[in-house]
Amino acid sequence: MENLTPKRIVEELDRYVIGQGDAKRAVAVALRNRWRRQQLPEEMRDEVAPKNIIMIGPTGVGKTEIARRLARLTNSPFIKIEASKFTEVGYVGRDVESMIRDLTELARNLVQEEYREQNAAKAEDIALERLLDLLLPRPPGFGAIDPVSAQAKDPLGEEHYGRTREKFRGMLLEGKLDDREVEFEVADKGPEIQLMGGADLEQMGINLKDMIGGMFPSQTRTRRMKVPEAFKLLTQEEGDKLIDPDKVNVEAIARTEQSGIVFLDEVDKIASRSNGSHGPDVSREGVQRDLLPIVEGCTVQTKYGHVRTDHILFIAAGAFHMAKPSDLLPELQGRFPIRVELDSLGLEEFVRILQEPENALVVQYPALLATEGVKITFSEDAVKEVASFAARINEQMENIGARRLHTIMERLFEEISFNAPEMSGQEVDIDAAYVRDRLKDIVEDLDLSRYIL
Repeated sequence: MENLTPKRIVEELDRYVIGQGDAKRAVAVALRNRWRRQQLPEEMRDEVAPKNIIMIGPTGVGKTEIARRLARLTNSPFIKIEASKFTEVGYVGRDVESMIRDLTELARNLVQEEYREQNAAKAEDIALERLLDLLLPRPPGFGAIDPVSAQAKDPLGEEHYGRTREKFRGMLLEGKLDDREVEFEVADKGPEIQLMGGADLEQMGINLKDMIGGMFPSQTRTRRMKVPEAFKLLTQEEGDKLIDPDKVNVEAIARTEQSGIVFLDEVDKIASRSNGSHGPDVSREGVQRDLLPIVEGCTVQTKYGHVRTDHILFIAAGAFHMAKPSDLLPELQGRFPIRVELDSLGLEEFVRILQEPENALVVQYPALLATEGVKITFSEDAVKEVASFAARINEQMENIGARRLHTIMERLFEEISFNAPEMSGQEVDIDAAYVRDRLKDIVEDLDLSRYIL
C-alpha cells in the first residue's frame, strides 16, 4: 500500500478505464488517505473520517468499473449494492445494515482464501499421505511393537511396505495413477436451512441458521472418485482444518472496518424529487435516514462479531437525471464531501475504449474465436466504424455509454460466432466495409435498433 501513490493508482486505473481523470484522482486520494491515517498516532487515527465520494454521471461511463478496479488494486473487501433495493424499515425490502453483513462475509472469504494459499503446500502434503493410505492401505498389525524387545514385530514387512509406498508416491506424482478410483468418507454438510422473511428476521436471526444447523448431528457419506478429483477435495479439506476460524473472523472484521469499500449505486433513485412527503417519497426519505447512521459510523451486528462502519469508504453513484444531489437529505449530503462529475462518452472515447485497455473488446473477441481455430484481424478503420455506430445510436436513442459497444460487437460477430466450429483454420479480416454491411440495415431502421442494439 505504501507504494500505491495517487499517481500510481491513476496509472493502474488508466489500464482499464478510459478518461474520467477527475474521478480517478478523487478515488486515488481517498485511497491514499487510508494509508496516511494508518500512519497517525492511535489517538488521532480514529478522529480522521473517510472522504466519501458521490460520482455523478450517466450509465456506462465507468463509475462502477473505477470502484471495482480500485478494490482489486488494494485487495479490499468490495460490495456493489443498488440503493433502490432498500426501503424504509417497515416497508417491503432489505434492511440497510445487510450491506455491511454482506461486506463482512466477502471479507471473511477473502481472508480465508489467503490462509488457504499460505497453507497450500502443507495441506497438499497431508492430502498426499491420506491418498496413499487409500491407494495402499496399511496391513494389519503394521507398526506393532514387541513388548519384550521393544522393536517392530515385522521389520521386513514394514520395510517392504515402505518401499512400495514410496513407489506409489512417485507414480502418483507422475500422474500414472490418475485413472484409478478411491473410496473415502467426506463430511456431509447436512440440510440447507433457508430463512425466509424481511429485514427484522434477517436482523434478529443472524445466528439462527447456525443454531438450527447445529441441531443436526455431523454425518459423513462415502464418495467414490478418481485420484485427481480426490486429491483436490482432500487438499481443500485439510487446508480448512489448518485454518483457525476465530483468527479468520477477527481479521475479516478488521479488514472490513479498515479497508472495506461500499459502492452504493442508483443513489439518485432514493432522492426525494419534491418537497412533499407523499407516495414513493416517504420510502425514499426513509431509506436515506436509515443510510445516515451507517455512513456516519455505527456498530452493526454480524454473525462474526460487531463491525464498526466509521472508516468504511462509501462511494455513491447515480445519473441524477430527474433528481439532483441537493435533493438528498442535508445530513447525508454532508457525509459525501467529494463530488465528481463524470463525462459522457463520445466517438473519440469509444475508439480508445475499443483499443487501449488490457481487456479491450477487439482483443477479447479474436481470443475467443481463436479457441475454435478462427483467426480474426481488426483493421483501424473497422474500429473507428464500430465507434461511430455506437456514438450515433447513443445520440438517437437512450445513451447507455460504453455498454453500447458490447451490443454492437455481439451483433457484428453473431454470424462468425455461430459458424466458428465449421470455420477452423480460416482467417477473417474485419474492415469498415464489413462493419457497415453487418450493421447498416439495423442502424438505419430506428425501430429495429431499439430492440436489437
